[in-house]
Amino acid sequence: MATSNGSSTGTKITALVVDDDRVINAIHCKLLNKLGIENHVAANGKEVVDLHCSGKKFDLILMDRDMPIMNGIEYQSKVTEYSLLHGRQQRELRAMGVRSIIVGVSTRSIKQEIQEFMDSGLDDYQEKPLTSSKVISILHKINFVD
Repeated sequence: MATSNGSSTGTKITALVVDDDRVINAIHCKLLNKLGIENHVAANGKEVVDLHCSGKKFDLILMDRDMPIMNGIEYQSKVTEYSLLHGRQQRELRAMGVRSIIVGVSTRSIKQEIQEFMDSGLDDYQEKPLTSSKVISILHKINFVD
């Protein structure tokens, strides 16, 4: 089981899968379940903002770049505006009190587009679809597993 401190006695990791594609959501949720990661789904960035404003907390957010209503970059920008309005100098989401690790997930492979997504405040980027090895790599990078 994946835990937030790398041991079997730690708290179970929670993840939020943010994608408007139901097939990708199903694939990613099934993969996370296999790895023992509790997960939830949102269809766009606005739903993520609403979830966080309602008090929901996640260890990991897997954020698609291209979505209707509010895409991954717009989500990050919205949070940047919030942080500037409140005079905070922390990274975008941290200003809202979000401590989640945010990983951009997209089919985009052009370096400039990936860099633009990363510059919006991501901790990591992975190309879709996620695989077990990609998720395990993310967990290692963020010190959730040994």
